[in-house]
Amino acid sequence: MAPKSYCVNPRPKEFWSSLHNPAAMEVAVSPAPKRTLRIALIGNPNTGKTTIFNNLTGLRQRTGNYPGVTVSRKAGTMKLGDTTAELLDLPGTYSLSAHSPDERVVIDVLNGRFEEIGKPDLILFVADATNLRRNLFLASQVATLKIPMVLILNQWDSVARSGQQIDLNLLKGRLAVPVIPTVGTKGKGTEEIKKAVIQLMEEPKLLPEIKWPESMKLAIDHLKATLPCVGEELLSESETHRLLFDTHSAEVQRLKVSPEEAEREVVKAREFIRKDGMNPLVAEAMLHYRHIDGLIGGIVLKDAQLAYGATESIDRLLLHRGWGLAAFVAMMYVVFQAVYSWAGPVMDVIEAGKIWAQNLIGPALEGTPMLKSLVLDGVIEGVGAFLIFLPQILILFAFISLLEDSGYMARAAFIMDKLFSWCGLNGKSFVPLLSSYACAIPGIMATRTIEDPKARLTTVFVAPFMSCSARLPVYILCIGAFIEPVYGPWWAGFTLFLMHFVGVVVAVPTAWFVTRFILKTRSQPFIMELPKYRAPRMRDVGYRMWQAGWEFVQKAGTIIFVITIIIWASLYFPRSEAQEIEIQATFVADKVADGAGSEEAILAQLENEDSDLAREFGLTLAGAQINQSYMGRIGKAVQPIFEPAGFDWRISISVLASYPAREVIISTLGIIYSLGGDVDEEDGHLRAALKNSRWQEGERAGTPIYTVPVVIGLMVFFALCSQCGATTSIIIKEAGIKWAVASFLYMTILAWIGAVFCYQVGTYLF
Repeated sequence: MAPKSYCVNPRPKEFWSSLHNPAAMEVAVSPAPKRTLRIALIGNPNTGKTTIFNNLTGLRQRTGNYPGVTVSRKAGTMKLGDTTAELLDLPGTYSLSAHSPDERVVIDVLNGRFEEIGKPDLILFVADATNLRRNLFLASQVATLKIPMVLILNQWDSVARSGQQIDLNLLKGRLAVPVIPTVGTKGKGTEEIKKAVIQLMEEPKLLPEIKWPESMKLAIDHLKATLPCVGEELLSESETHRLLFDTHSAEVQRLKVSPEEAEREVVKAREFIRKDGMNPLVAEAMLHYRHIDGLIGGIVLKDAQLAYGATESIDRLLLHRGWGLAAFVAMMYVVFQAVYSWAGPVMDVIEAGKIWAQNLIGPALEGTPMLKSLVLDGVIEGVGAFLIFLPQILILFAFISLLEDSGYMARAAFIMDKLFSWCGLNGKSFVPLLSSYACAIPGIMATRTIEDPKARLTTVFVAPFMSCSARLPVYILCIGAFIEPVYGPWWAGFTLFLMHFVGVVVAVPTAWFVTRFILKTRSQPFIMELPKYRAPRMRDVGYRMWQAGWEFVQKAGTIIFVITIIIWASLYFPRSEAQEIEIQATFVADKVADGAGSEEAILAQLENEDSDLAREFGLTLAGAQINQSYMGRIGKAVQPIFEPAGFDWRISISVLASYPAREVIISTLGIIYSLGGDVDEEDGHLRAALKNSRWQEGERAGTPIYTVPVVIGLMVFFALCSQCGATTSIIIKEAGIKWAVASFLYMTILAWIGAVFCYQVGTYLF
């Protein structure tokens, strides 16, 4: 018995009318609740699709992820007269071909595979007007889903400059769907698109569908009969095409049968096509383009004398083997300096604002120490912990938007691809990795520009290895206290230089391993369209900055805030009055033994909060409380794990306490050594305290803790370890909890191995 066939029928005319006319809805389907019209925006990369999306939705946008995949999902609300529609901006793609669940997002959305999204009622297809034939290949594939469509010919103002003429009226007649010429960067055509949507709601129109030969129909029928789909629904015709035409199709994952059995049936189905004299792997493209040529024949006329324009002239310089690389280096230097240096003054203002708020609120909470610590060191510190990254994120995304919209980003990816392709990354990985040298947070967010999902995941995974600015205080403290005094400034500078490359040395083989053995990425040629150069629209740049900043504050900021509160609680509790009395008694006894005065005299000085002795006791108390806190107890418990690296319990506590941000280790060491939390990496007292620190027990009792091998191991540990709660939170946001956990564990284990190796080998040699 032949299985039930699956097809997607166009919506009845009454359905569309009811969406536009509430009264008609009551007559046609009175029992059904009114719902929002769903519209999918689809097109090739570099067609200005995002600009069209921004024009149609404005700031009424939201972002997220598609269920079960790492692809970013962007949706917005489009006003259509008195009604609204939900507009979904699908990832740019050249075809419906998919080899992984991430790449399958477009066809899954168009087939209604995501229940919370539903199947689109209408499609807005954005095409580059200067490359109409190639763009219509995807449109022809989409037409097989039988969803009403509006064809948007963007960059219409470039048609004449490219030496082309398009007979718009003839094109509209041939395609039988609304065709709207637009100039997205100038906002032209936006209202015409909305009018066309309203017309389609009243009278649905479909793009002419390809007429398949009989051999193709036999092949599709064979697959439907032999490859049952998981669940009650059968594969749609467009999904069956992917099984038939694609090598290693992701649609195999929907089938009840094993991949091996599916492959056997696909081979049998392809025999029908071979017997018809066609190669199954190129038949789809050949037949679609034959269909397209029939639709647009005589519509597009080209003037060969005008084909060579400004873009080609500029590319002669920017794609030159020598000058192109020099221009790229100069451009990346400007981007890096902007993220690293230009954001500094704004970050200083945020830091000053945080301190101002703490100083303002602190005196009002003097009578409640726990509440004061919670508000100052937990809440305000937690808010400041994520707001401090905002200037870097905004600046980086401003540059990314300018580079993408101008057309240069594609050239930069082309130039750098040869350098990265061998380890599974592509040219677009360079900007995120370079940006991660300033801060991994904006660097990881910048991976959104990488279309290849696997290359994007790999870049996210290795970006935290880049030596960000938060590691610098650790390097300066260790090098300034232990390397420079012994070996001189030249070796100090050379050590600092080398520390910035430790992460790169590990990141490159890590990327190769992840792509080869974890993601199992197949080697593929790097094919990228080089769009025409055009002037970026500042409104779109502003949108991009606003979206990135708001998304970071709303999502990653929440996680960073929670992590900061947890770390604060683990450093604060448990505390009791009896504990403070005991610490004070020990302090007084030590001072009496040192001859600082009688017990009564010392207690009298402690009553005076402005006395030097009272301030000294306050620092001693803070250090002792950290020592006895939950974090201190955990640090002592895990100290045996760090002992092979030469770390004592104080280093272990500092390492754990610095998880919210690496540079926190400086203030934590200051508190532990009773110097206060306001010390910095160049503080002479802190450096002296570290030099004079000795092992208190065990075989190494009395020997210095901070030797050169220990210091180098500590720097290597911070160079490799994922000691940044903000980075972990942004990985959760961009790649999911599994990748965040894997990144944290992998980097921590690798950092421990590196620290142990440096200490053991260094101790043996020196």
